[in-house]
This record gives sequence, C-alpha cells and structure tokens, in this order.
Amino acid sequence: MTPNYLDFEQPIADLQARIDDLKQLDQSMDNMNIASEIQGLEEELNFVTERLFSRLTPWQNAQLARHPMRPHGSDYIRLMVDDFIELHGDRLYGDDPAIIGGLGKLGPHKVVVIAQEKGRELKQKMHRNFAMPKPEGYRKAARLMKMAERFNLPVITLIDTPGAYPGIDAEERGQSVAIAENLALMSTLKTPIISTVIGEGGSGGALAIGVCDQLMMLQYSTYSVISPEGCASILWKNAEHAQEAAEAMGITADRLLELDLIDHLIIEPPGGAHRHMKDAAAILKHALVEQLDELVGKNVDQLLQARYEKFRTIGQNL
Repeated sequence: MTPNYLDFEQPIADLQARIDDLKQLDQSMDNMNIASEIQGLEEELNFVTERLFSRLTPWQNAQLARHPMRPHGSDYIRLMVDDFIELHGDRLYGDDPAIIGGLGKLGPHKVVVIAQEKGRELKQKMHRNFAMPKPEGYRKAARLMKMAERFNLPVITLIDTPGAYPGIDAEERGQSVAIAENLALMSTLKTPIISTVIGEGGSGGALAIGVCDQLMMLQYSTYSVISPEGCASILWKNAEHAQEAAEAMGITADRLLELDLIDHLIIEPPGGAHRHMKDAAAILKHALVEQLDELVGKNVDQLLQARYEKFRTIGQNL
C-alpha cells in the first residue's frame, strides 16, 4: 500500500500511479493514444474519488483527520496569512512549539493567529510534541489573546491536536489550570474570536483555544471529548472497537453541524485537503475573511452577549 494513501484510498492510489506512469511515457514519445488514455483515466479517477468520499464512515473520516499529508497549522499560516510574525514564550516558563502564535494579515484584516502544530517528519513531531500542548503553550496563547484584546485585533485559532499533553511535567506545571484559565479568558475576551478545526479536535486540548464567536470545521476534521480508541478502551476495554466508537460518538463535522454544536462546515476540495493543500487554504481563507467582515466592528457588548448565549444554549438539539 502506498504510504501516503489510507487503505480505503487505495483505488485512488492505483489509478494515480497508472496516470503518472503514462505521463512519463508520454514525455518520451508523441502518441495521441496515450494522451487519450490519460484523459480517460483522469475522468475515472475523479469519479472514483467522488464516489469514495461520498460514502465515508465516521472511522474513515477520523483517519482522514489524521492523514499524514493533511495540511497543518503552519501550512495554513504560510498559505493564508501575509506578513506573519511569530511570537514566542509565555513569560513564565518557556516556549511550547506545539502552539504557533503571532501577528499577520488575513485579507484586509490584521489578526492574531494561534495554531496547534503536529510537525511532519519524526524529528519535527517530537519537537512539536505531536501537537499536544503543555501549560506554557496555553499560557502563550493566553498572552497573545490578551495582546489582541489590547490592540483591538481579532483572534484566529486553528485547532489540530489529539489532546493536551498528559505527562507528569505538564501536570506539575498546572495543565488543568492553564486550560481552565483559557476557557475563562476566551469567554470574556473583548475582541472577535474565530476558531476552526482543521484536523483533530481532541478534548480540552482543543477546547482551550476553541471558545469563540464562530466555530468552523473543515469537512473531514473531527471534534470530540475523546478519541475513538480512548472511548473504545473505556467502553469495550479494547481499542480494537474504535470503529464502533467513532460511529456512536458523532465526531464528524456534518453530524456536529446537524446538532448545532458548530456554526459552519467548510467543504474541502475533492479528495480532501491533503490532496489539494493550496485550494483548501484558499477556501478556508475565504471563509475566515467572510466571518471577520461580519464580526469586526461589532459592538463589544453585543459580541460578548452573543458569545455567552451561544455557549449557554449549545447542545439543545442533542
């Protein structure tokens, strides 16, 4: 199996490999038959991709949210945010590479951007702690949010984490307190906050930068209190029941939108954001700018009241 394709994507991988082989052959000879065959295979590829992605199970959706080629927070910042200046440190302990934060421009708007980052290669993943922030990461995010409030800048957060780091060093430095303080801060922050789940939205690790005025999810992202494997380990005492857990938990964007737990579902390019990173970034940027246009300049008291009511009434359709 091709490593950059999930098991259910294998028909796509096979067709793409045939197309690539024919394109290599086409470069070495001028053959109209080859060009015609390539066109036919590309049409078949589009059909197969559309069919596969229209029938995804929640477990397959969860796998896509973790896809090794899925765009990360740093990718979206690079592709969407102009003049980005990263800021480091929580001014208490140190800097947490699991969270990237800084200043930049999103379309016509000056913003503060906070994103969880997984890293690509093993060395990067270890440096980023697999996007599992420690207290200093959440305190860095809080520092940037307070700065955004001071200078009347909207806050954009990009959520992609399996959860907050559960290690003893994080607990010693006040992990639960850092998360709780962020929840309290964001609930009353006097500037617009827009959060988007771009991959995994896991538990309090995601919620710590997810209290907002508008919560959006990319089509193949997930958002839940626990991973399917964790849920299965509790209910069935066996992580092998993760697929059943994913079905029962309602972790997908379309299900969460149906339950009014999120505000917007952002449709990804055909085949997912991992196949069309630039297109996915352009789609997300358009959605964010659209929300910023609506929220920026809104009366602060009205903004806070709407945020309060949003979380007071959340889950009424459950």
